[in-house]
Amino acid sequence: MTRMYHYATVSKALDQLHEKGFTYDFNLNSDMIKKNPEKFEIVHVYRYEGDSDPGDEAVVYGIKSNNGKKGVYVSGFSADSDQETAKFLSDLSIKGR
Repeated sequence: MTRMYHYATVSKALDQLHEKGFTYDFNLNSDMIKKNPEKFEIVHVYRYEGDSDPGDEAVVYGIKSNNGKKGVYVSGFSADSDQETAKFLSDLSIKGR
């Protein structure tokens, strides 16, 4: 079951996930997920929407691998974000519902 949390800021969400043991940075290793999606599960999702600027929108994912590695992936909606990975993670979270 995917849990949706609402924190005031992205950094607060990251702090809370870190306290739950989600310490690995999947942003630096997104190819791991792209190449082996069946080995990963999204267990936490946090959406943050900026008050005025759509560029402030972000999604924080708490991801767990089948070997127990827990980490986070932060997906922004700015033009320079990795849209391929963001779409892939969005599809993963929908499948997990």
